[in-house]
Amino acid sequence: MTVRFMPEKRRKDQMFPTPDEAEAAFYDAFERSDVSAMMAVWAADDDIVCVHPQGPRLVGFEAIRESWMQIFASGTAIRIRTTDARRYMGSTMAVHAVVEMLSAPGEQGASAPVCATNVYVLTENGWRMTVHHASPAGEAPQAVRDVPTETHTLH
Repeated sequence: MTVRFMPEKRRKDQMFPTPDEAEAAFYDAFERSDVSAMMAVWAADDDIVCVHPQGPRLVGFEAIRESWMQIFASGTAIRIRTTDARRYMGSTMAVHAVVEMLSAPGEQGASAPVCATNVYVLTENGWRMTVHHASPAGEAPQAVRDVPTETHTLH
């Protein structure tokens, strides 16, 4: 598999009118191992954060781009399906909590699921990812639990 990377011209010509469209572009770029398309989803900001499963906390555009280049350089084709999506939408921020089911093309079933939280912010150039945090979910995704009837106040 070839890692696709072109200099980051992007941003103004790549608009994501909704967080859902930004997320679809993120997972499409992931499946195609396309670094340029992947980084077009991210905000051009020094404070963006990415945590890959069992990986360190990466901060900043260059660190995150480098991590995706390393992941895509492995040459392993991957298929990703998201399930159990939970979405919070504000006027300028959206949070998506999903379970990622990863598999090799043609493979029956998925490998161990990954719990991911994706945060999007509305910028002058459309919706952009600011946080992607992915962690192993264990053997099988936890069943979605209802919100408890009791509420707790934090601080």
